[in-house]
Amino acid sequence: MKYEADDKADTLAKRYAMLETERSTFLERARDSALLTLPMLMPPEGYNSTTIYETPYQSVGSRGVNNLASKLLLTLLPPNSPFFRLMIDDYDLAQVAGTDARGAVEEALGRIERAGLQVIEGSAVRVPVFEALKQLIISGNALVYMPNGEGMKVFRLDRYVIKRDAMGNVLEIITKESISPLMLDADVRELLTDPEDRNVKNYDLYTKVCRKDKGWEVYQEVQDILIPKSVGKYKDETNPFIPLRFTRIDGEDYGRGFVEEYIGDLKSLEALTKSIVEGSAASAKVLFMVRPNGTTKARNIAQAPNGAIITGDVNDVGTLQVQKAMDFRVAMETMRIISDRLSFAFLLNSSVQRNAERVTAEEVRYMAQELETALGGVYSILSQEFQMPLVKLILNNLQSQGKMPKMPKDTVKPTIVTGMEALGRGQDLNKLAQFLQYLQPLGVEVLQSEMNISDYIDRLGASLGIDTNGLIKSEEQKQAEAEQAQMMQQQQMQEQMMAEMANKATPEATKAIAQATQQGTETQ
Repeated sequence: MKYEADDKADTLAKRYAMLETERSTFLERARDSALLTLPMLMPPEGYNSTTIYETPYQSVGSRGVNNLASKLLLTLLPPNSPFFRLMIDDYDLAQVAGTDARGAVEEALGRIERAGLQVIEGSAVRVPVFEALKQLIISGNALVYMPNGEGMKVFRLDRYVIKRDAMGNVLEIITKESISPLMLDADVRELLTDPEDRNVKNYDLYTKVCRKDKGWEVYQEVQDILIPKSVGKYKDETNPFIPLRFTRIDGEDYGRGFVEEYIGDLKSLEALTKSIVEGSAASAKVLFMVRPNGTTKARNIAQAPNGAIITGDVNDVGTLQVQKAMDFRVAMETMRIISDRLSFAFLLNSSVQRNAERVTAEEVRYMAQELETALGGVYSILSQEFQMPLVKLILNNLQSQGKMPKMPKDTVKPTIVTGMEALGRGQDLNKLAQFLQYLQPLGVEVLQSEMNISDYIDRLGASLGIDTNGLIKSEEQKQAEAEQAQMMQQQQMQEQMMAEMANKATPEATKAIAQATQQGTETQ
């Protein structure tokens, strides 16, 4: 597929400005959602490092966003467990290695999966992914940049524009960054205007990724000047730009945030909380009123210490206090109802994870099911638009570094296992255990004669994500041990035969000695 951008925009700056108008409504809604949750994640236009953000009166929104993002992170990138599996069907397996090699192939694919997990753990991508998930929940959009399959950078919605076709496929992405001229090459820096500010002023750097034929074309511009070294091409599986959406709506270039769906409840809770806080402050203020014509002097009351004795009439003194306790009670009850609804929506009341360092596969499986049910398929969207491109980038990076063999094209395919099937190879473990349970009534002798135990062990290790290399004996080790056992058996048999021969020979020798002794005696 070939895509041509608007010819009227001859520079990236102009093209970015044109696409900004289509993004404006989505950006405005994102900022409204951020004001009620985490304002610093989508700051207002014209912000800088000294901007002081107004904190919401309620914390349900911020806690809900952080909680939901944490559960999504734990499900998308489960610790100590690959979130993908490499699949090979029976036909391709028979063509490549033979049908009897399923166990060995599964074990080899498991090693590649663990290598991918090591890349994720080593590059510390969970921190930027957590940031991207919070952006998705609030604004519904985020752009992830992962060069060379390692490291990750997240672009907020106000830092990039995107164009999609009617099917939702990405056609064009343009990012906008503020960089120092010192980050540019000397030949490009010489072409910049304002020579006096060349080493001080920051410039806007535009990066464009556009679909061309069966791949992607990328280049950068600064002050309408093309950076020659930035021109390049990507294949689909090597494109480091991954645009994310929280919800997909046909015909729209951008997604919608989760907070937007509950913006009414958040606004109501914010208004009620503000009223109660301000009303409580007013109610806490107590004023003493002294009758103007009374005998009690206001000065004496103000200066008298606790327990002091003063002259006056108690009827001359009264208290002024706001009598709104009933109104506060109604407001508090309404707040409680709204808070319960929001807590349910943001999964604040669910308990799907134990307070432990390691999370079991069953807990991850249950959490994935809950997210899928509660969020209406959002997890499925993220699995296809985030996890799958991430896996392809990691595998290509491993191949380019020579850390994994080049697999036959279209034979081994990465698959994201989501929802009820859980993540990783935990479902295969359950199936293997159930299969063995059904075979147990047949007896041990039948199992030993019919089952390939070594293949079963290989599949079991792959399902558990365990590296069985060096743990399970190889065929060479088994053969060597069998030969050694046979030699020891032969040696024992030889020693036994020699002992038996010695036992037989001893009586005959004794008899011969006795006879010789007797003959000698007779001769004498």
